[in-house]
Amino acid sequence: MLLDEHVHCTQGFADNYKNPKIQIVYLLMSVSCDSAKYPDADETSLLRVCEAVRRMGEARTRGELGEAIAREVEKFTLAELQAIGGSIKNEVDRLPSPYREKIRPYFHKQFFGTHHQLLRMFRSGAFRQMKQPVTEPETFEKFLAMVPEGCLGQPADSVTEFRFGRPVRSLFYYLLSAFSMFVMDEPGHPVGTPFPGGFMVEWRGQEYFCPIRDKEEEIPFSICNFCPAKQMEGV
Repeated sequence: MLLDEHVHCTQGFADNYKNPKIQIVYLLMSVSCDSAKYPDADETSLLRVCEAVRRMGEARTRGELGEAIAREVEKFTLAELQAIGGSIKNEVDRLPSPYREKIRPYFHKQFFGTHHQLLRMFRSGAFRQMKQPVTEPETFEKFLAMVPEGCLGQPADSVTEFRFGRPVRSLFYYLLSAFSMFVMDEPGHPVGTPFPGGFMVEWRGQEYFCPIRDKEEEIPFSICNFCPAKQMEGV
């Protein structure tokens, strides 16, 4: 049985990037993702999460990472996508009005707009033109180390902000977030996303600003801890 074997998501990066104009030494990354650490995880979820982390960890460029994420996202069935959509709707429905109505389209964009953009770029070959190294490699390494625990190691009602409750559904959330933050170098929450208090994610000049960027440090599985946006001043 596969669960009797340890499935390790381990990848060492020591070679310089092949483009002579971009010399970068990749960090040694060892992400623990196996049945010994997550004995309660079902075999299918364990393998999908660990395989996704391994594939992302092998990426040397933003384009390679985009392709790796897209290949993992393509594995999601229509039924899984419908279930994820239902979870998002349920969470948004719980929010008070009028905030609920304001934020709903931004959550739709965060998930299904991003899903569409990812697959469109993949199928058009756009990622093959992206030769830049992965954005913020040290932060990316920490993100990858967080994903297995975020998907497999938490109670069903506290995995992510949407309480997906199942590891593979949470994986979808993290895959799309990785695409936004480390391939596109954009915030995990789209520009314009409103937050209580009248603040929202903003793009100013050449930088993104978020009112809660540094407010989520006590939530280890929050994508905010890995987001390229800066903390908005005075919030």
